[in-house]
Amino acid sequence: MRIRKRATAGIPDEGARAEGEFGRRSALRLMGAGGLLTAGVLGQELVAPAAAHAATPTAALGMAGAADLPAGLTVPSFAPSGRRPRYRRATWTQQFRQGHGWTIGGTGTASSDPDDTEVFCRGSQSARATTKGTGAQSSIRKTGLPAMNLTGKMIRLIFRVTDVTHLSKISFYLGTGDLQNSFSWRFHTHSATSANYVQSGEWVTVHLQWADVAAASGTYSLSATGKPSVKTGFTDLSFAVYDDAAGAVTYNLQAVEVIPDTTTLFPKGVVSLTFDDSHESVHHLGRPVMDPLGMPGTIYNIADAIGTGTYLTLDEMRSLQDSSGWEMAGHSYAGAAHTASYANLTAQQVDDDFRKLREWLVGSGFTSEHFAYPHGKFQKTTDGVPVDLIAQRHFTTARSIISETIESFAPAMPYRLKALTGINDGSGIGGTTLAKVVGPGGQLDRCAESGDWLILCLHRITAGTPTANTEISQAGLTTLVNEIQKRGIEVLTVQEAMTYFA
Repeated sequence: MRIRKRATAGIPDEGARAEGEFGRRSALRLMGAGGLLTAGVLGQELVAPAAAHAATPTAALGMAGAADLPAGLTVPSFAPSGRRPRYRRATWTQQFRQGHGWTIGGTGTASSDPDDTEVFCRGSQSARATTKGTGAQSSIRKTGLPAMNLTGKMIRLIFRVTDVTHLSKISFYLGTGDLQNSFSWRFHTHSATSANYVQSGEWVTVHLQWADVAAASGTYSLSATGKPSVKTGFTDLSFAVYDDAAGAVTYNLQAVEVIPDTTTLFPKGVVSLTFDDSHESVHHLGRPVMDPLGMPGTIYNIADAIGTGTYLTLDEMRSLQDSSGWEMAGHSYAGAAHTASYANLTAQQVDDDFRKLREWLVGSGFTSEHFAYPHGKFQKTTDGVPVDLIAQRHFTTARSIISETIESFAPAMPYRLKALTGINDGSGIGGTTLAKVVGPGGQLDRCAESGDWLILCLHRITAGTPTANTEISQAGLTTLVNEIQKRGIEVLTVQEAMTYFA
Protein backbone atom coordinates (compact mmCIF):
# COMPACT_ATOMS: atom_id res chain seq x y z
CA MET A 1 0.00 0.00 0.00
CA ARG A 2 1.39 3.41 -0.93
CA ILE A 3 1.16 6.13 1.66
CA ARG A 4 0.62 9.66 0.41
CA LYS A 5 3.87 11.48 -0.20
CA ARG A 6 4.54 14.68 1.70
CA ALA A 7 6.87 17.39 0.51
CA THR A 8 10.03 17.93 2.57
CA ALA A 9 11.63 20.66 0.53
CA GLY A 10 14.50 22.36 2.29
CA ILE A 11 15.02 19.65 4.92
CA PRO A 12 18.49 18.09 4.68
CA ASP A 13 19.05 14.38 5.23
CA GLU A 14 21.51 14.96 8.04
CA GLY A 15 23.45 17.79 9.58
CA ALA A 16 23.10 20.56 12.07
CA ARG A 17 20.06 22.80 12.21
CA ALA A 18 19.79 25.82 14.41
CA GLU A 19 16.66 26.60 16.35
CA GLY A 20 15.82 29.88 18.06
CA GLU A 21 15.69 29.75 21.82
CA PHE A 22 12.39 30.09 23.63
CA GLY A 23 12.30 33.07 25.98
CA ARG A 24 10.73 32.49 29.38
CA ARG A 25 7.56 34.53 29.82
CA SER A 26 7.34 36.54 32.97
CA ALA A 27 3.66 35.72 33.33
CA LEU A 28 1.12 33.49 31.64
CA ARG A 29 -1.98 34.74 29.98
CA LEU A 30 -4.89 32.35 29.88
CA MET A 31 -6.15 31.42 26.45
CA GLY A 32 -9.16 33.71 26.76
CA ALA A 33 -12.21 32.97 24.65
CA GLY A 34 -13.08 29.32 24.46
CA GLY A 35 -12.79 29.05 20.68
CA LEU A 36 -14.05 30.30 17.35
CA LEU A 37 -17.74 30.47 16.58
CA THR A 38 -17.99 28.71 13.25
CA ALA A 39 -21.60 27.72 12.78
CA GLY A 40 -24.98 27.99 14.42
CA VAL A 41 -26.13 30.34 17.15
CA LEU A 42 -24.99 29.69 20.69
CA GLY A 43 -27.94 28.37 22.65
CA GLN A 44 -30.01 27.07 19.76
CA GLU A 45 -28.50 23.59 19.98
CA LEU A 46 -27.69 23.50 23.68
CA VAL A 47 -29.44 20.61 25.36
CA ALA A 48 -30.12 20.28 29.07
CA PRO A 49 -27.36 17.93 30.33
CA ALA A 50 -29.76 15.36 31.75
CA ALA A 51 -31.34 14.83 28.34
CA ALA A 52 -28.07 13.61 26.89
CA HIS A 53 -28.34 10.25 28.64
CA ALA A 54 -31.13 9.17 26.33
CA ALA A 55 -29.55 10.84 23.30
CA THR A 56 -26.29 8.91 23.48
CA PRO A 57 -27.01 5.17 23.70
CA THR A 58 -24.24 2.61 23.62
CA ALA A 59 -23.77 1.24 20.12
CA ALA A 60 -23.40 -2.43 19.27
CA LEU A 61 -19.86 -3.68 18.77
CA GLY A 62 -18.40 -4.30 15.34
CA MET A 63 -15.51 -2.45 13.76
CA ALA A 64 -15.36 -1.23 10.19
CA GLY A 65 -12.12 -0.61 8.37
CA ALA A 66 -12.58 3.07 7.50
CA ALA A 67 -10.10 5.51 9.05
CA ASP A 68 -11.52 8.77 7.68
CA LEU A 69 -14.19 10.95 9.22
CA PRO A 70 -17.65 9.98 7.99
CA ALA A 71 -19.55 12.35 5.75
CA GLY A 72 -22.40 14.37 7.18
CA LEU A 73 -20.98 15.27 10.60
CA THR A 74 -22.33 18.56 11.92
CA VAL A 75 -19.92 21.47 11.64
CA PRO A 76 -18.63 22.18 15.17
CA SER A 77 -20.21 25.22 16.77
CA PHE A 78 -16.83 25.93 18.39
CA ALA A 79 -13.68 24.82 16.61
CA PRO A 80 -10.28 24.73 18.32
CA SER A 81 -8.62 28.13 18.32
CA GLY A 82 -5.58 26.82 16.47
CA ARG A 83 -3.21 26.97 19.44
CA ARG A 84 -1.60 23.63 18.72
CA PRO A 85 2.06 23.27 19.66
CA ARG A 86 4.67 24.60 17.29
CA TYR A 87 6.69 22.00 15.45
CA ARG A 88 10.17 21.63 16.96
CA ARG A 89 12.75 21.56 14.20
CA ALA A 90 15.52 19.00 14.37
CA THR A 91 19.17 19.88 15.01
CA TRP A 92 20.16 16.48 13.55
CA THR A 93 18.00 14.26 11.39
CA GLN A 94 18.11 10.89 9.65
CA GLN A 95 15.16 10.43 7.28
CA PHE A 96 16.20 7.17 5.61
CA ARG A 97 16.76 8.38 2.11
CA GLN A 98 18.99 6.67 -0.45
CA GLY A 99 22.44 5.90 0.96
CA HIS A 100 21.48 6.33 4.61
CA GLY A 101 23.83 3.53 5.68
CA TRP A 102 21.75 2.08 8.51
CA THR A 103 21.65 -1.71 8.79
CA ILE A 104 18.63 -3.90 9.45
CA GLY A 105 19.24 -7.10 11.38
CA GLY A 106 18.90 -8.93 14.65
CA THR A 107 18.01 -12.59 15.14
CA GLY A 108 14.34 -11.67 15.02
CA THR A 109 14.38 -10.21 11.49
CA ALA A 110 12.88 -12.33 8.71
CA SER A 111 13.04 -9.86 5.82
CA SER A 112 13.82 -6.21 5.26
CA ASP A 113 14.16 -3.39 2.76
CA PRO A 114 16.32 -0.40 3.76
CA ASP A 115 14.85 1.55 0.84
CA ASP A 116 11.10 0.88 0.94
CA THR A 117 9.48 3.18 -1.64
CA GLU A 118 5.94 1.93 -0.99
CA VAL A 119 5.30 3.08 2.59
CA PHE A 120 6.60 6.45 3.79
CA CYS A 121 5.42 9.81 5.12
CA ARG A 122 8.47 11.94 4.27
CA GLY A 123 10.50 12.19 1.11
CA SER A 124 10.20 9.11 -1.07
CA GLN A 125 11.05 6.10 1.10
CA SER A 126 11.54 4.64 4.60
CA ALA A 127 13.31 1.63 6.11
CA ARG A 128 11.19 -1.53 6.56
CA ALA A 129 11.58 -4.82 8.40
CA THR A 130 9.43 -7.85 9.19
CA THR A 131 10.04 -9.95 12.29
CA LYS A 132 10.21 -13.76 12.39
CA GLY A 133 7.45 -14.25 14.97
CA THR A 134 9.87 -15.73 17.52
CA GLY A 135 9.98 -12.89 20.07
CA ALA A 136 13.62 -12.08 19.26
CA GLN A 137 14.90 -8.58 18.54
CA SER A 138 14.64 -7.01 15.10
CA SER A 139 16.50 -3.73 14.75
CA ILE A 140 17.42 -0.85 12.48
CA ARG A 141 20.72 0.59 13.68
CA LYS A 142 23.71 2.75 12.92
CA THR A 143 27.11 2.63 14.62
CA GLY A 144 30.24 4.72 14.24
CA LEU A 145 28.50 8.07 13.84
CA PRO A 146 30.33 11.31 14.72
CA ALA A 147 30.04 11.81 18.49
CA MET A 148 26.74 13.43 19.45
CA ASN A 149 26.11 15.76 22.40
CA LEU A 150 22.56 15.28 23.69
CA THR A 151 22.75 17.69 26.60
CA GLY A 152 19.55 19.73 26.47
CA LYS A 153 18.20 17.48 23.71
CA MET A 154 15.63 14.75 23.21
CA ILE A 155 15.16 12.16 20.46
CA ARG A 156 12.21 12.14 18.07
CA LEU A 157 11.17 8.90 16.35
CA ILE A 158 8.63 8.58 13.55
CA PHE A 159 7.58 5.04 12.70
CA ARG A 160 4.68 2.82 11.66
CA VAL A 161 3.58 -0.71 12.53
CA THR A 162 1.41 -2.26 9.82
CA ASP A 163 -0.55 -4.53 12.17
CA VAL A 164 -0.03 -4.45 15.95
CA THR A 165 -1.76 -7.80 16.61
CA HIS A 166 1.51 -9.54 17.46
CA LEU A 167 3.50 -6.52 18.63
CA SER A 168 5.12 -6.99 22.06
CA LYS A 169 7.39 -3.98 22.69
CA ILE A 170 9.57 -1.33 21.08
CA SER A 171 12.85 -0.04 22.53
CA PHE A 172 15.58 2.40 21.60
CA TYR A 173 19.28 2.17 22.44
CA LEU A 174 21.87 4.94 22.50
CA GLY A 175 25.56 4.43 23.23
CA THR A 176 29.09 3.68 22.11
CA GLY A 177 31.33 0.66 21.43
CA ASP A 178 28.79 -1.10 19.22
CA LEU A 179 26.28 -0.44 22.04
CA GLN A 180 28.35 -2.29 24.64
CA ASN A 181 27.90 0.94 26.59
CA SER A 182 24.30 2.07 26.25
CA PHE A 183 21.22 3.70 27.67
CA SER A 184 17.89 2.15 26.75
CA TRP A 185 14.30 3.32 26.56
CA ARG A 186 11.43 0.82 26.45
CA PHE A 187 8.94 3.35 25.20
CA HIS A 188 6.09 1.05 24.15
CA THR A 189 4.77 -2.19 25.60
CA HIS A 190 1.70 -3.33 23.72
CA SER A 191 -1.51 -4.14 25.60
CA ALA A 192 -4.25 -6.49 24.46
CA THR A 193 -6.87 -4.66 26.55
CA SER A 194 -5.91 -1.00 27.15
CA ALA A 195 -5.58 1.87 24.71
CA ASN A 196 -2.21 1.80 22.95
CA TYR A 197 -0.11 4.76 21.85
CA VAL A 198 0.95 2.67 18.83
CA GLN A 199 -1.93 1.48 16.65
CA SER A 200 -2.14 -0.42 13.36
CA GLY A 201 -1.28 1.42 10.16
CA GLU A 202 -0.63 4.81 11.77
CA TRP A 203 2.47 6.97 11.65
CA VAL A 204 3.42 7.51 15.28
CA THR A 205 5.72 10.17 16.75
CA VAL A 206 7.54 9.53 20.04
CA HIS A 207 9.82 11.83 22.04
CA LEU A 208 12.48 10.13 24.16
CA GLN A 209 13.62 12.24 27.11
CA TRP A 210 16.29 11.73 29.73
CA ALA A 211 13.56 11.36 32.38
CA ASP A 212 12.49 8.08 30.77
CA VAL A 213 15.79 6.21 30.48
CA ALA A 214 14.97 2.70 31.68
CA ALA A 215 18.39 1.09 32.00
CA ALA A 216 22.13 1.57 31.55
CA SER A 217 24.87 -0.94 30.65
CA GLY A 218 28.64 -1.09 30.26
CA THR A 219 30.36 2.04 31.52
CA TYR A 220 27.08 3.99 31.66
CA SER A 221 24.99 4.28 34.82
CA LEU A 222 21.93 5.99 36.29
CA SER A 223 21.95 7.76 39.66
CA ALA A 224 19.42 7.09 42.41
CA THR A 225 17.32 9.93 41.01
CA GLY A 226 17.52 8.64 37.44
CA LYS A 227 20.23 11.01 36.23
CA PRO A 228 22.40 9.52 33.44
CA SER A 229 26.16 9.41 34.02
CA VAL A 230 26.84 11.04 30.65
CA LYS A 231 24.85 12.90 27.96
CA THR A 232 27.48 13.29 25.29
CA GLY A 233 29.83 11.31 23.04
CA PHE A 234 27.20 8.95 21.57
CA THR A 235 28.03 7.21 18.30
CA ASP A 236 25.56 4.30 18.11
CA LEU A 237 21.75 4.27 17.73
CA SER A 238 19.33 1.33 17.49
CA PHE A 239 15.54 1.11 17.01
CA ALA A 240 14.40 -2.33 18.17
CA VAL A 241 11.07 -4.14 17.73
CA TYR A 242 9.95 -7.38 19.41
CA ASP A 243 6.93 -9.47 18.43
CA ASP A 244 5.00 -11.67 20.87
CA ALA A 245 6.44 -14.96 19.52
CA ALA A 246 3.02 -15.84 18.11
CA GLY A 247 3.18 -13.98 14.81
CA ALA A 248 5.25 -11.58 12.70
CA VAL A 249 5.21 -7.78 12.75
CA THR A 250 6.08 -5.46 9.87
CA TYR A 251 7.31 -1.97 10.74
CA ASN A 252 8.70 1.09 8.96
CA LEU A 253 11.09 3.62 10.45
CA GLN A 254 10.81 7.06 8.86
CA ALA A 255 12.97 9.34 11.02
CA VAL A 256 15.37 9.43 13.94
CA GLU A 257 16.01 13.03 14.99
CA VAL A 258 17.51 15.14 17.74
CA ILE A 259 15.47 18.13 18.89
CA PRO A 260 15.91 20.66 21.73
CA ASP A 261 14.25 19.92 25.07
CA THR A 262 13.05 22.66 27.43
CA THR A 263 15.51 22.47 30.32
CA THR A 264 16.43 26.13 29.79
CA LEU A 265 12.79 27.16 30.10
CA PHE A 266 11.79 24.75 32.88
CA PRO A 267 15.04 23.59 34.54
CA LYS A 268 13.07 21.66 37.18
CA GLY A 269 10.30 20.59 34.83
CA VAL A 270 6.54 21.08 35.07
CA VAL A 271 3.81 19.09 36.81
CA SER A 272 0.16 19.35 35.80
CA LEU A 273 -2.25 18.09 38.46
CA THR A 274 -5.36 16.90 36.65
CA PHE A 275 -8.57 15.58 38.20
CA ASP A 276 -11.12 13.53 36.26
CA ASP A 277 -14.90 13.25 36.66
CA SER A 278 -15.93 16.52 38.41
CA HIS A 279 -15.84 15.20 41.98
CA GLU A 280 -16.88 17.85 44.52
CA SER A 281 -14.16 16.59 46.88
CA VAL A 282 -11.60 18.34 44.66
CA HIS A 283 -13.19 21.65 45.66
CA HIS A 284 -13.79 20.77 49.31
CA LEU A 285 -10.59 18.84 50.11
CA GLY A 286 -8.15 19.50 47.28
CA ARG A 287 -8.44 23.24 46.87
CA PRO A 288 -7.59 24.02 50.54
CA VAL A 289 -4.37 22.03 50.13
CA MET A 290 -3.31 23.59 46.81
CA ASP A 291 -4.42 27.22 47.21
CA PRO A 292 -1.86 28.13 49.91
CA LEU A 293 0.94 26.98 47.57
CA GLY A 294 -0.50 28.81 44.57
CA MET A 295 -0.92 25.53 42.70
CA PRO A 296 -3.81 25.37 40.21
CA GLY A 297 -5.28 22.16 38.82
CA THR A 298 -7.07 21.03 35.69
CA ILE A 299 -10.47 19.37 36.15
CA TYR A 300 -11.82 17.29 33.27
CA ASN A 301 -15.58 17.58 33.66
CA ILE A 302 -18.65 15.48 32.84
CA ALA A 303 -21.26 18.08 31.94
CA ASP A 304 -24.43 16.35 33.02
CA ALA A 305 -22.97 15.36 36.39
CA ILE A 306 -22.54 18.99 37.38
CA GLY A 307 -24.87 20.02 40.19
CA THR A 308 -25.92 16.47 41.03
CA GLY A 309 -25.02 14.22 43.95
CA THR A 310 -21.39 14.50 45.04
CA TYR A 311 -20.26 16.39 41.95
CA LEU A 312 -19.19 19.99 41.51
CA THR A 313 -21.70 22.77 41.08
CA LEU A 314 -21.36 25.46 38.43
CA ASP A 315 -20.64 28.04 41.16
CA GLU A 316 -17.81 25.88 42.51
CA MET A 317 -16.37 25.43 39.04
CA ARG A 318 -16.49 29.16 38.36
CA SER A 319 -14.92 29.95 41.72
CA LEU A 320 -12.05 27.53 41.05
CA GLN A 321 -11.45 29.07 37.64
CA ASP A 322 -11.95 32.75 38.44
CA SER A 323 -10.52 32.93 41.97
CA SER A 324 -7.81 30.26 42.01
CA GLY A 325 -6.74 29.99 38.36
CA TRP A 326 -7.92 26.42 37.88
CA GLU A 327 -8.82 25.06 34.44
CA MET A 328 -12.27 23.65 33.73
CA ALA A 329 -11.71 21.25 30.83
CA GLY A 330 -13.89 18.57 29.19
CA HIS A 331 -14.29 14.84 29.86
CA SER A 332 -17.69 14.08 28.28
CA TYR A 333 -21.07 15.72 27.90
CA ALA A 334 -23.25 12.75 28.82
CA GLY A 335 -22.57 10.54 31.79
CA ALA A 336 -23.74 7.59 29.71
CA ALA A 337 -21.08 8.35 27.06
CA HIS A 338 -18.44 8.47 29.76
CA THR A 339 -19.58 5.15 31.25
CA ALA A 340 -19.62 3.44 27.85
CA SER A 341 -16.34 5.09 26.69
CA TYR A 342 -16.16 6.60 23.23
CA ALA A 343 -14.67 3.45 21.71
CA ASN A 344 -18.03 1.73 22.27
CA LEU A 345 -20.03 4.39 20.41
CA THR A 346 -20.40 5.29 16.75
CA ALA A 347 -18.45 8.17 15.23
CA GLN A 348 -21.64 10.23 15.00
CA GLN A 349 -22.44 9.65 18.67
CA VAL A 350 -18.91 10.59 19.70
CA ASP A 351 -18.93 13.71 17.55
CA ASP A 352 -22.30 14.76 19.00
CA ASP A 353 -21.03 14.34 22.55
CA PHE A 354 -17.90 16.34 21.76
CA ARG A 355 -19.94 19.13 20.18
CA LYS A 356 -22.42 19.38 23.05
CA LEU A 357 -19.61 19.30 25.59
CA ARG A 358 -17.73 22.14 23.90
CA GLU A 359 -20.90 24.20 23.58
CA TRP A 360 -21.66 23.62 27.24
CA LEU A 361 -18.17 24.64 28.38
CA VAL A 362 -18.16 27.85 26.34
CA GLY A 363 -21.76 28.66 27.21
CA SER A 364 -20.98 28.22 30.91
CA GLY A 365 -18.06 30.64 30.82
CA PHE A 366 -15.12 28.19 30.85
CA THR A 367 -12.11 29.06 28.73
CA SER A 368 -10.41 25.67 28.36
CA GLU A 369 -10.38 23.85 25.05
CA HIS A 370 -8.64 20.75 26.39
CA PHE A 371 -10.10 17.28 26.87
CA ALA A 372 -9.46 13.89 28.53
CA TYR A 373 -10.81 10.65 27.02
CA PRO A 374 -13.28 8.72 29.19
CA HIS A 375 -11.31 5.78 30.64
CA GLY A 376 -8.38 7.01 28.55
CA LYS A 377 -9.64 5.23 25.43
CA PHE A 378 -9.09 6.82 22.03
CA GLN A 379 -9.19 3.71 19.82
CA LYS A 380 -11.58 3.45 16.88
CA THR A 381 -15.32 3.85 17.28
CA THR A 382 -17.60 0.90 16.55
CA ASP A 383 -17.78 2.02 12.91
CA GLY A 384 -14.02 2.29 12.56
CA VAL A 385 -13.16 5.97 13.07
CA PRO A 386 -10.26 6.88 15.39
CA VAL A 387 -11.62 8.77 18.40
CA ASP A 388 -8.59 11.06 18.51
CA LEU A 389 -9.32 12.09 14.91
CA ILE A 390 -12.78 13.24 15.99
CA ALA A 391 -11.33 15.02 19.03
CA GLN A 392 -9.31 17.28 16.72
CA ARG A 393 -12.54 18.82 15.42
CA HIS A 394 -13.42 20.21 18.84
CA PHE A 395 -10.43 20.49 21.20
CA THR A 396 -6.77 21.56 21.10
CA THR A 397 -5.40 18.61 23.10
CA ALA A 398 -6.78 15.34 24.45
CA ARG A 399 -5.24 13.49 27.38
CA SER A 400 -4.93 9.72 27.69
CA ILE A 401 -3.87 7.66 30.70
CA ILE A 402 -0.86 6.12 28.96
CA SER A 403 2.30 6.52 31.02
CA GLU A 404 5.01 4.52 29.23
CA THR A 405 6.98 7.77 29.08
CA ILE A 406 6.14 11.16 30.51
CA GLU A 407 4.92 13.96 28.28
CA SER A 408 7.21 16.40 26.51
CA PHE A 409 7.25 20.05 25.48
CA ALA A 410 5.91 20.31 22.86
CA PRO A 411 3.86 17.09 22.92
CA ALA A 412 4.78 14.54 20.27
CA MET A 413 1.08 13.79 19.66
CA PRO A 414 -1.18 16.43 21.29
CA TYR A 415 -4.26 14.19 21.01
CA ARG A 416 -2.56 11.38 22.94
CA LEU A 417 -1.15 13.31 25.89
CA LYS A 418 0.44 10.92 28.36
CA ALA A 419 -0.47 10.90 32.05
CA LEU A 420 0.27 8.81 35.11
CA THR A 421 -3.03 7.69 36.64
CA GLY A 422 -4.36 5.76 39.64
CA ILE A 423 -2.18 7.67 42.12
CA ASN A 424 -3.22 6.82 45.68
CA ASP A 425 -1.90 6.40 49.21
CA GLY A 426 -4.00 3.36 50.05
CA SER A 427 -2.89 -0.18 50.76
CA GLY A 428 -3.62 -3.19 48.58
CA ILE A 429 -5.90 -1.30 46.19
CA GLY A 430 -3.69 -1.29 43.09
CA GLY A 431 -3.00 1.72 40.94
CA THR A 432 0.15 3.83 41.29
CA THR A 433 1.43 4.14 44.84
CA LEU A 434 2.26 7.61 46.05
CA ALA A 435 5.72 6.34 46.99
CA LYS A 436 6.45 5.57 43.34
CA VAL A 437 5.80 9.22 42.51
CA VAL A 438 7.49 11.00 45.44
CA GLY A 439 10.14 8.43 46.49
CA PRO A 440 13.84 8.47 45.53
CA GLY A 441 14.22 8.03 41.79
CA GLY A 442 10.46 8.33 41.32
CA GLN A 443 8.53 10.39 38.79
CA LEU A 444 9.08 13.71 40.59
CA ASP A 445 12.84 13.19 40.83
CA ARG A 446 13.09 12.28 37.17
CA CYS A 447 10.97 15.27 36.17
CA ALA A 448 13.09 17.65 38.26
CA GLU A 449 16.35 16.20 36.88
CA SER A 450 15.28 16.42 33.25
CA GLY A 451 13.02 19.46 32.91
CA ASP A 452 10.10 17.56 31.42
CA TRP A 453 6.29 17.69 31.69
CA LEU A 454 4.75 15.24 34.15
CA ILE A 455 0.95 15.06 33.91
CA LEU A 456 -0.66 13.37 36.92
CA CYS A 457 -4.23 12.06 36.76
CA LEU A 458 -6.22 11.92 40.01
CA HIS A 459 -9.92 11.50 40.71
CA ARG A 460 -11.67 11.65 44.07
CA ILE A 461 -10.13 12.97 47.30
CA THR A 462 -11.09 11.42 50.62
CA ALA A 463 -10.84 12.68 54.19
CA GLY A 464 -9.82 9.21 55.38
CA THR A 465 -8.10 6.13 53.98
CA PRO A 466 -8.70 5.46 50.26
CA THR A 467 -10.59 2.28 49.39
CA ALA A 468 -10.12 2.41 45.58
CA ASN A 469 -7.21 3.32 43.34
CA THR A 470 -9.23 6.27 42.01
CA GLU A 471 -8.97 7.90 45.45
CA ILE A 472 -6.21 9.76 47.26
CA SER A 473 -6.55 11.03 50.82
CA GLN A 474 -6.28 14.71 51.64
CA ALA A 475 -3.14 13.84 53.61
CA GLY A 476 -1.73 12.03 50.56
CA LEU A 477 -2.44 15.00 48.31
CA THR A 478 -0.74 17.23 50.87
CA THR A 479 2.36 15.01 50.71
CA LEU A 480 2.30 15.10 46.90
CA VAL A 481 2.10 18.88 46.55
CA ASN A 482 4.68 19.45 49.29
CA GLU A 483 7.12 17.12 47.51
CA ILE A 484 6.54 19.01 44.25
CA GLN A 485 7.16 22.29 46.08
CA LYS A 486 10.31 20.93 47.76
CA ARG A 487 11.86 20.09 44.37
CA GLY A 488 11.06 23.50 42.90
CA ILE A 489 8.93 22.01 40.11
CA GLU A 490 6.52 24.48 38.55
CA VAL A 491 2.83 23.55 38.61
CA LEU A 492 0.80 24.60 35.55
CA THR A 493 -2.61 23.70 34.23
CA VAL A 494 -2.66 21.95 30.87
CA GLN A 495 -4.01 25.16 29.37
CA GLU A 496 -1.14 27.22 30.80
CA ALA A 497 1.50 24.70 29.78
CA MET A 498 0.33 24.71 26.18
CA THR A 499 0.51 28.52 25.89
CA TYR A 500 4.31 28.31 26.00
CA PHE A 501 4.44 26.38 22.75
CA ALA A 502 1.38 27.49 20.80
